[in-house]
Amino acid sequence: MTELLFPLGGRRAWAVWATAVLTYLVTVLHRGSMSVAGLQAAERFDISASALASFTVVQLTVYAAMQVPVGVLLDRYGSKRLLITASGLLFLAQSAFSLVDSYPAALAARAVLGVGDALVFISVLRVVMSWFPALRQPVMSQATGMLGGLGAIMSTVPMAAAFHAFGWTTTFASASVLSLLAGLLVLFLIKDSPYDEPLRRAKQPLHEVRRNLRRAWQEPGTRLGLWTHFTTSFSGSTFGLLWGYPFLVQGQGLAPTTAAAMLIIPVLAGLCYGPLVGRYAAKFPFYRSWIVLAVIAGSVVMWTVVLLWPGRAPLPVLLALIVVQAAGGPGSMLGLDYARTFNPTTRFGAANGMVNTGGFIATLICIGMVGVLLDTSSGGAPMAIDDFKFALAFQYVLWAIGTRQILKYRRKARGNLARYNPEAYQALLANEIVPLKG
Repeated sequence: MTELLFPLGGRRAWAVWATAVLTYLVTVLHRGSMSVAGLQAAERFDISASALASFTVVQLTVYAAMQVPVGVLLDRYGSKRLLITASGLLFLAQSAFSLVDSYPAALAARAVLGVGDALVFISVLRVVMSWFPALRQPVMSQATGMLGGLGAIMSTVPMAAAFHAFGWTTTFASASVLSLLAGLLVLFLIKDSPYDEPLRRAKQPLHEVRRNLRRAWQEPGTRLGLWTHFTTSFSGSTFGLLWGYPFLVQGQGLAPTTAAAMLIIPVLAGLCYGPLVGRYAAKFPFYRSWIVLAVIAGSVVMWTVVLLWPGRAPLPVLLALIVVQAAGGPGSMLGLDYARTFNPTTRFGAANGMVNTGGFIATLICIGMVGVLLDTSSGGAPMAIDDFKFALAFQYVLWAIGTRQILKYRRKARGNLARYNPEAYQALLANEIVPLKG
């Protein structure tokens, strides 16, 4: 029988969580390091818009492909080992990216970065689930996303200033060292569980791993979470990871420093949205999907205004767009809430991994298609505002597909829970959550 060595939500829990969040913050910095480096990368490697997009597409493709295997590894080895491995991979990837001067080698470095990135987020979420009481987990998950988003701030204005002052190699090499420091902190401060557990985990037979993966995927609540993550997050991620800076500078005619500063706004807005979304989701879990649909509607409306605006949009309209679409980050976290609601603890890793692929699959599709459409529209000439409008209109395809799937699987998830776990369904109707048994 396991013994609780540290109280859930106590001082040790906060220390473990803070270390994990710091690791996630550094990871987000690396993930978004192309956000203000796109124009420099195009010049350094002498590549087109679609080739530039491939840096982020490759990174996110690897990230998405790794999510389910990472979920299995997480259930088997725990957060600590995965976070240490991630820190090492991120250090190697960014160090290599700082030095290479050929396009294929740079792509390979971004692929390795995608592997390291894939190991981090759901490992940090497992820390939240292990060290905090169930009723506090939605708020703590939102806080994790919010504070990790500070890495996005570091990847904008500070990175842009570093590029200007120190150049490409020094900037990326210095950023890579942060992962080494984070890895050392994980090594000494993080413990996988507050319980007295043996260091050697019981290994699941392969057939049991396959069964957990199959059941997690067959669960409609997992798919509801995946499509929630898919539809809420891709617009803001596409904007923040690559195309927002060129859109603001080349398309809207803003100064580079102004554009870089505007990329901080989504993170600051997310710090406001996160607590509200987390508190509402914890208090009214049955109505979480209404938050999701409102987040999607807000992005659709604001992008419609900007894309239909004659010529360049005024600065206040662009600011409103950025603020409204920033709700997509906290909204996407509700997809992971669905994974916890509709799956037993034995499938958390697998279900979270599946859900977490959603937004990154949508983002890599959107980033890649915007690059292709920009090349098609511009015909090799310098990109203008109409080229960006034509390319960014592709977002509506993904919003339409994702919203339809959310409505479909919301109905199926509720019906499935009512049929097979009536007690849990009645609790959900009463805005309470009953953990499911495997």
